[in-house]
Amino acid sequence: MTGTAQATALIAAAGSGERLGAGGPKALARLGGRAMVEWSVEAFGAAGRVGAVLVAAPPGGAGQLAALLPEVTVVDGGESRSDSVAAMLERADTEAVVVHDAARPLVTPALIDAVLARLGDSPEFAGVVAAARLTDTVKESGGEGEVERTLDRSRLWAAQTPQAFRAEALREALADPAARAEATDDAMLVERAGGRVLLQEAPRENLKVTTPLDLRLAELVLAERH
Repeated sequence: MTGTAQATALIAAAGSGERLGAGGPKALARLGGRAMVEWSVEAFGAAGRVGAVLVAAPPGGAGQLAALLPEVTVVDGGESRSDSVAAMLERADTEAVVVHDAARPLVTPALIDAVLARLGDSPEFAGVVAAARLTDTVKESGGEGEVERTLDRSRLWAAQTPQAFRAEALREALADPAARAEATDDAMLVERAGGRVLLQEAPRENLKVTTPLDLRLAELVLAERH
């Protein structure tokens, strides 16, 4: 990938929304008067380093999502998040891709372009991950909940999305279906496959909407922006 080449965006939107209590797919939950997924699609459409945008739909939801998002390519999502990413990756024909969770609707075009720019400027790395420095003290416990050790938070980051990758490196990392089922993010698979990954600091408002409280916080941020 060169510093100016455009990437394909892969937006995972197949989550059930059970913890959110949305009564349906999380990506279709209402946020700021729109379906949550629309905010991510808008941000990627405005990013200067993104060309095509693909979205993985929840089971049985491809038709509804395609009608809602006529400007993007909608594919059927898989059983796991990584299965959904693998399905979208099959449709990508660019040297670089940028993966994002629709559950992070406050992503900005600036952050998207930042992870892609850093990937383009770092040819020895396979990926760049948006992340936030941890501010809480983190303790590791055993099976009974007893503290085993306190970790050095100055070295700890919480991984987020967007995550930019060289497409071939991500394909190799996603090749094993068993590994995909265990993965909590795509960078984890790339790291296990031997790829080197960089961190790109993300703004604090790039939160993940999982609970009703998260949804209310996202509403507040959007109200301030608009």
